[in-house]
Amino acid sequence: MEERFQKIKTASVLGIIGNFFLLLIKGSIGLLTHSQAMLADACNSLSDVFSSFMTFIGNKIASKPQDEDHNLGHGKAEYIYSMLISLAMFLLFYTSFKSSLLSILKQQHFLFSKWLVVVCLLTIFIKFILYLFTNTYAKKYKNLLLKANAKDHRNDCVITSCTLLSSLMSLYDLYFIDGVVGIFISIWIFVTALEIFKESYNVLMDKAMDNETKEKVLQIIRTYKEIKKVNHFNATPVGYKYQISFTIFVDGNLSTFESHKIADALEDEIEEKIEEVYLTVIHVNPI
Repeated sequence: MEERFQKIKTASVLGIIGNFFLLLIKGSIGLLTHSQAMLADACNSLSDVFSSFMTFIGNKIASKPQDEDHNLGHGKAEYIYSMLISLAMFLLFYTSFKSSLLSILKQQHFLFSKWLVVVCLLTIFIKFILYLFTNTYAKKYKNLLLKANAKDHRNDCVITSCTLLSSLMSLYDLYFIDGVVGIFISIWIFVTALEIFKESYNVLMDKAMDNETKEKVLQIIRTYKEIKKVNHFNATPVGYKYQISFTIFVDGNLSTFESHKIADALEDEIEEKIEEVYLTVIHVNPI
């Protein structure tokens, strides 16, 4: 568990440093050349800085152990901060979309510069490295905050490639492409924000365990021949894991000690074999 939080912390710090550097150079070149695509790209980097910072804070809170006020720990902090990231991205979508649309309607031109190309290539390189690093840990530790960051890094590779295209097209006086790319970037930010918001919302609203994980639990239960029936299966998300509870029915002739011994063994096996399960609570009924 400690390793998980340390790796997420490292990924978030690298994200803050890398994105802040890109924000500075994109913003500077965008302002100098009046490129709406580059300015939209800079807005996206601002969103990425915020995302990485929220990942750092959310991970710090989520790493705290359970206490008297939070009996199941602080795991849901990951999803609260993921939702904050998505809300900030919605705001950036609006700002970027509006400015890009106005640039098309007003037929605004921008100054081509070789630095536009240099910044784009540098961004693609840095973002691809950050994507590989972050995505690896997002999958390994099943962390939504890192997953959101990884999506940002991946999207930026595509987005900045489009920014590069719009810059090169300006050499042929196709300036409208700059505004079109800016709109495309804005829409991409919106779609990513919507995905993150939906996933965070589902956990915070205690969405049930997915069928694949539930089936893993049921398969273990089926190996216990003493268990005749199972019902009242419930799962509540606790951060990236679940607290599950259900009722098992065993032979009514078994003693209380024997029936609860079965339940204890089952709880231990589920929590040992299924990583997604944080806590198992079993109620025993005679049949």
